[in-house]
Amino acid sequence: MNSFGQIFRLTTFGESHGIAVGGVIDGMPAGIKIDLQKVQSELDRRRPGQSAIVTPRKESDTVKVLSGLFEGLTTGTPIGFMVENENQHSADYGNLRAAFRPSHADYTYTAKYGLRDHRGGGRSSARETISRVVAGAFAKQALEQMGIAIYAYTSQVGNIKTRPDYRVYDPAMIETNAVRCPDKELAKKMYDLIDEVRREGDTIGGTITAVIKGLPVGVGEPTFDKLHARLAYAMLSINAAKGFEYGMGFDGVGKRGSVMNDEFIATDGNIHTKTNNSGGIQGGISNGEDVYFRVAFKPVATILRDINTVDADGNEIILKAKGRHDPCVLPRAVPIVEAMAAITVLDLLLINKTTRL
Repeated sequence: MNSFGQIFRLTTFGESHGIAVGGVIDGMPAGIKIDLQKVQSELDRRRPGQSAIVTPRKESDTVKVLSGLFEGLTTGTPIGFMVENENQHSADYGNLRAAFRPSHADYTYTAKYGLRDHRGGGRSSARETISRVVAGAFAKQALEQMGIAIYAYTSQVGNIKTRPDYRVYDPAMIETNAVRCPDKELAKKMYDLIDEVRREGDTIGGTITAVIKGLPVGVGEPTFDKLHARLAYAMLSINAAKGFEYGMGFDGVGKRGSVMNDEFIATDGNIHTKTNNSGGIQGGISNGEDVYFRVAFKPVATILRDINTVDADGNEIILKAKGRHDPCVLPRAVPIVEAMAAITVLDLLLINKTTRL
């Protein structure tokens, strides 16, 4: 599947070292005011070459919108867009043509299709996420006009963790450092750790925390399309994502129901919960509180040091990967997590309009 969503639907195309990557957004409501500079700003947050702790590949990642906009408003027709690849170093990947990098998509793609584009990972490259960020930027602007805001931040790198409660941090601090961590002191420690790992030719993982504010009660579908299920599906489709939890998540399994239950209270005729261990979701449907979740990302599979592997003929070889790679995906994954959350929420809101008059 190269498409995501039911009503607000994104289809992506392109490979890491092809001519371009891009997509088509279908189901975008008409009449939504779109600021293309905001779309580009989201891409700028994801693009390579931002700092010493990300891949040095130099790409402007300039988006070209081909259709679906007129005089700054969405027309309701498909929104086509593309971003040209400008700085491919395909020769760096020549030694990977017949070799399988451990924990990468090389072997599984070859086994599935009988061939693969070995240049930068081809379709399995995280460069595909450009299209998600563009669609997410459109979705974000639609959601903003409904009073819904989404933000994410790096909450763990290696064993360095922020405090569990997202409410103690100011979202305005996220973009003040290269790691995208709202805790200034921890951000410096995270940066130093990523830089140390980079110089060793290794990689490291961590977690991203995301928050959705202003989501009304009633978003999410029964049984298979629960809000948290759709968010998990979206997040686990991101490259290097290995885990998803919402609300108290795994930290809550050792507690008793009397502690975990979110008691209801009524204030000025509005129903709220005293606590939010549920993460804003009950029965798979939003309850009007903040939705918050975490996504775990593994260390990048491609490391710049000698590793044992096999080639396509099954011969044992020693491989040293070349090319330009992130030592840690987290700083550039923050806008991707936000984008996938925005796409998911807008799609479910549009589905809601079809279920109740």
